[in-house]
Amino acid sequence: MPLEMVRHDITKMIVDAIVNAANTALSMGGGVCGAIFQAAGARELQQACDQIGGCQTGEAVITDGFNLDAKYIIHTPGPVWEGGTRQEDALLMACYLNSLELAKNHQCESIAFPLISTGIYGYPKEQALQIAVSAISSFLLNHDMLVYLVVFDKRSFGLTKKLFSSINEYIDEHYVDDAEILFNRNRQGPFILEERQEVDIHQQDLFQEAEYSLVELLDRLNESFSDRLLRFIDEKGLTDVETYKRANIDRRLFSKIRNEADYTPKKKTAVAFAIALQLSLAETNELLEAAGYTLTRSSKFDVIIEFFVQQANYNIHEINGALFAFDQPILGA
Repeated sequence: MPLEMVRHDITKMIVDAIVNAANTALSMGGGVCGAIFQAAGARELQQACDQIGGCQTGEAVITDGFNLDAKYIIHTPGPVWEGGTRQEDALLMACYLNSLELAKNHQCESIAFPLISTGIYGYPKEQALQIAVSAISSFLLNHDMLVYLVVFDKRSFGLTKKLFSSINEYIDEHYVDDAEILFNRNRQGPFILEERQEVDIHQQDLFQEAEYSLVELLDRLNESFSDRLLRFIDEKGLTDVETYKRANIDRRLFSKIRNEADYTPKKKTAVAFAIALQLSLAETNELLEAAGYTLTRSSKFDVIIEFFVQQANYNIHEINGALFAFDQPILGA
């Protein structure tokens, strides 16, 4: 997928370029910088950096990857956090954009970033993540590249406490584990009737919300996922490019879905399109149904998606941040 968040050691990423959160002297430091120097070969990398001579905050320079799997190392000095009064946000944004532009100019098809400035430079992780995602997303609107945000663990990843708590509460209220489902299935008498009635009412609500005629509903039963997706794209007034970019989907996969009527995408891919199209809960289930899926209360992934759709929050990267924090697959392909 165009933007993916992973827990990994950035020095072991198999990509065209990795990004070093450098200092302005381009000398070997600690943290991510020190790990990259050690993995690449400290002496050779320092010689290459010395030949460049330095780099200003927010700018980016490039060297060979030496002993790394990555062909290149892009070095960008991030800003030191001073309370947000010294244009730290603009400088951090520039780190990402200049690194991506440099990667593009060297024909890189993939690149891996750390969360720049969030170590000893003290940049708040939540704000740093928002800037990283904003910069990368704006670049990907006009360019094709596979971009990774690499962190060591979930604690390194800045999801706001308020959002995390809200999602956690929603999961507690709505998630039903397999054991409870099995128990409910084995119950007898009026309880089963009550549950069936609730299901019937829910299905009736979905049809009423969609406001389709019987003829339209029957016609749509035979739609493939591709047909249903393209219909929604037309109904929402979007272009194909806008749709797959918003869905965090690779152009080649979208082309395959568009041209192969019998192709069935993964569930997370189908959900990504629903988010990109800003579908309601009923419309989301309608799209998923064409691929043989549905949202259920027995899946934390599904409950998190339901939470965001109910909130009318269709920011796919924020949703992916939440999914990542709860150890769920992220949206895209």
